[in-house]
Amino acid sequence: MNSQRQITRVVGACALVALATTAAACGGSSPSNSSTTPPASPATTSSAPPTSPAATGSGSAPAGSTAAITTNWETFFNSKTSVAKRVSLLQDGSEFSSIITAQQHSPLAAGLTAKVVSISNVTSSQANVKYDLVVGGSKVPMTGVAVYEDGTWKVGVATFCGLLHLEGLKSMPAVCSSAT
Repeated sequence: MNSQRQITRVVGACALVALATTAAACGGSSPSNSSTTPPASPATTSSAPPTSPAATGSGSAPAGSTAAITTNWETFFNSKTSVAKRVSLLQDGSEFSSIITAQQHSPLAAGLTAKVVSISNVTSSQANVKYDLVVGGSKVPMTGVAVYEDGTWKVGVATFCGLLHLEGLKSMPAVCSSAT
């Protein structure tokens, strides 16, 4: 299967799942409401393990940030994670609750996972995350932004909204207008 077709298949599957588990092809920018532009092509992957916050960012990242980001990111992207847990691991998650709930039982959602490849630019409020999105055994390299909100590292709203945009969702939640 060619790369563009694979990406389209994965994005389509992810869009449905992302509405339930979120995945996105977005980069980071400002610490508070990161803007995002979907990449024209997938990012290159790296086999390097997640990077430690002390080695990568400025500011004072909370202790254990890399481990928490990895755990929460992979939990959020796991199709077997409950809706309530996904909502709790998404920045402004309550704004997306109905979308997440609506997609909970999508056949395309079954088996979606993500594996964090690296974490960089960790500050006290955000970090960049490179990860492989895995759907049906196919890996697609992606990037996103984790944000530190209410004492928890969460998948950034810009990341989620980027996926909704790629999916072509007609009625975007209002919070996406400030995130993109």
